[in-house]
Amino acid sequence: MLNSRLLITPADPAASRHFYGEVLGLAVAREFGPPEHPGIVYFAGGGFLELSGQGAPGVPAATLRLWLQVRDAGAEWARLQELVRSGDLEERALAREPELEPWGLIEMWLLDPDGMAVALVEVPPEHPLRRDPRG
Repeated sequence: MLNSRLLITPADPAASRHFYGEVLGLAVAREFGPPEHPGIVYFAGGGFLELSGQGAPGVPAATLRLWLQVRDAGAEWARLQELVRSGDLEERALAREPELEPWGLIEMWLLDPDGMAVALVEVPPEHPLRRDPRG
């Protein structure tokens, strides 16, 4: 494997571009295609997330989830609540506020414009994911 990305074909491409680019603030890796139907690839940590084409409205696969690590889940929750108050984000997008999970991560849940679950995850300093196994 040389590269990977999650490919999403949203029912409403403009709403999804707004959600991933403006609401979540993912940086653009590249844009492509004709101006009337542009595709866009975002940086998503160590991978990429691509929005291209237009799919039919519907419910995404129940098993599909997007996991994005953030520095401070509480600060992201507050920022997203402000976007709801300003009208830049629908309240239904805020599925669950940050909670410390039994596995030690702080997770909050959002819904993208197509209803796909998006986890914003904070890895606390004491969590094993932060330890260097090389000793």
